[in-house]
Amino acid sequence: MRLDRARIGIVGAGRLGTAVASALRAIGLEVSGPLGRGASGDGCDIVYLCVPDAEIGPAARMIQPGRLVGHASGATSLSPLAPHEGFSAHPLVSVSRAGVDFAGAGCAVAGTTERARVAATQIVTALGMRPFAISEDDRSLYHAAASLASNYFITLESAAEHLFAECGVSREYIVPLVQSALDHWAEIGARNALTGPVVRGDDQTIARQREALAARAPELIPLWDVMTNATRKLAREPASAT
Repeated sequence: MRLDRARIGIVGAGRLGTAVASALRAIGLEVSGPLGRGASGDGCDIVYLCVPDAEIGPAARMIQPGRLVGHASGATSLSPLAPHEGFSAHPLVSVSRAGVDFAGAGCAVAGTTERARVAATQIVTALGMRPFAISEDDRSLYHAAASLASNYFITLESAAEHLFAECGVSREYIVPLVQSALDHWAEIGARNALTGPVVRGDDQTIARQREALAARAPELIPLWDVMTNATRKLAREPASAT
């Protein structure tokens, strides 16, 4: 199927659906939507469901036969798309209210047929993303990893931001610290990028940190203990050659 001759329907007017529709239009493809609940896909050759996981099946059942139907979920199998010829394309990128740049991001792609998989790959690459395959058995683990890398990372930084605020330090001063740590992780890997009192074996400093936390933000102690123990485990791993 040639994308430049296909009309792509986007169902779901949330962050992802809106971003995908806008990005596809920007590269000159014919797009319908983002469409709301009950969309039938009339006039479309491909329908991409950017809806919550629980709504994929009901949304797919509303689509008229004869179309390629895909979903954007990383955790959901292709079975809710039956009896359509189906695909999935899960962009491995965070889509916020500020929008998203898909270029360079990875995207997990699968299809019930080779035609469906190829069509999904064409859409993904047209948006500048890099497709890769995930087996059906690995979907939940893959999605857990994605949540840990993006959602839980934000939760951790929110906790740090709260503690900095207790000391009168605003977020603008934290961003370079976070960005440099992230850059180092990307460039040289987790163990090589690790710094701080845990990797130095400075247990006295760690104890003082925990005492301060217990006095000023005791609700964060469980998170602190889990992260400290995980960091100790990481610190025991051998540093790799760069």
